[in-house]
Amino acid sequence: MTGLFRKKLVTEQPADRQLARTLSWPHLVALGVGAIVGTGILTLIGVGADRAGPAVILSFAIAGLICACAALAYAEMATMIPASGSAYTYSYVVLGEVIAWVIGWSLILEYSLVVSTVAVGWSGYIYPLLEPYGFAKEYAQGPPLGGIINLPAVFIIFVVAGLLTLGTKESATLNAVLVVIKVIALAVFVAVALPYFDAANLEPFSPFGFAKHVSPDGTERGVMAAAAIIFFAFYGFDAISTAAEEAKNPGRDLAIGIVGSMLACVLIYMLVAVTAVGALSYTRFADSPEPLALILRGIGQPEFATFLAISAVVALPTVLLGFLFGQSRIFFVMARDGLLPARLARVSKRGSPALITWLTAALVAIIAGLMPIDAIAALANAGTLAAFVAVCVCMLVMRRRAPDAPRTFRTPLAPLVGTVGIVGCIYLFFSLPSQTQLYFLIWNAIGLVIYFAYARPRASALG
Repeated sequence: MTGLFRKKLVTEQPADRQLARTLSWPHLVALGVGAIVGTGILTLIGVGADRAGPAVILSFAIAGLICACAALAYAEMATMIPASGSAYTYSYVVLGEVIAWVIGWSLILEYSLVVSTVAVGWSGYIYPLLEPYGFAKEYAQGPPLGGIINLPAVFIIFVVAGLLTLGTKESATLNAVLVVIKVIALAVFVAVALPYFDAANLEPFSPFGFAKHVSPDGTERGVMAAAAIIFFAFYGFDAISTAAEEAKNPGRDLAIGIVGSMLACVLIYMLVAVTAVGALSYTRFADSPEPLALILRGIGQPEFATFLAISAVVALPTVLLGFLFGQSRIFFVMARDGLLPARLARVSKRGSPALITWLTAALVAIIAGLMPIDAIAALANAGTLAAFVAVCVCMLVMRRRAPDAPRTFRTPLAPLVGTVGIVGCIYLFFSLPSQTQLYFLIWNAIGLVIYFAYARPRASALG
């Protein structure tokens, strides 16, 4: 049993397994904002409104608070252990191998499904622009919605994968430009829609109550049910921690990137959420694949709706870039540790893990091409919540195990922040759809079979 909880030592890697250090803190902040601001606010606000009504504003606040606690824990752990792998690596160093495998396996689920969700959201915005040119709807949605395959979603995943293989710095610079476009688009939405704010649209404020429950139509609703789904809208800062080995000054840059991007996004989200539910009755944009554009058309601003849709088409790939980046790095580090095939840990001449990037793209393209957005997002959240709990636990354990260890960033009120992060994430997990919880448990049961049959013997041989 001791081998199950063997701890990882962070050591210097051979040249052919080292990632190039090309990112400074502005790149990381842009990577974080790019990964966080996206499908969650541009698309999932419609899903959230369907689950909670106008109280989706409260859902955003609750999800944001829990994510903020996790972000502070991430910032401390990232500066203490400046190595790629995010929550997987922290768990391996602090909690042991089998816990790290479960978290790494959960992260694979998270990142794969996030990329798939964003790609489906991107497709929802580009389809109305393609429809006048004869693009058939059955090629813009998967079989569960009556289509054949979501071709726009598959297309954009492979485009972003190509950008990532060009090199980390090059893709990060392009990402920063696209992030600016996305923030401008959301600012325009607030500026145009806020004058149409009508307090009557907030009544009744919480038509489905606070706790998760099954409504007469069979959908699980409530403020917490919505928070558990739109929680998706806030994470993305964890993708920054996967870039630890590519940061020029990880001790400083990681903390600035994680905390800075999270604070910026909480402010943006609250402004957009209040504007959205105040400008138009939530019943008119609930479950829409393009809710913000629909709101602008609903208040008689079709030109701005088209501008927002075009901006989303241009800028949503920044989320894909952030999470496809993170997914490939999780795979890369697990392969380097011997838990996945070693050939996946090779880097290209440009210092990027090209092979694993293309394999990841192929995996998520299949999911995005065939599954609907709400089912993908809910399952992605389950993997993320597990990772966030692990990082908060790691922070608290290290505060007791190594209280005097150097910490470039120290989480304020660590016991309180860590506890709120852990309890909040667990509560959100149990607020997810019951089917999602079951699928998550099945995914990790399969993962443990693979661990004992394949990963553990090879990791033991390397160790």
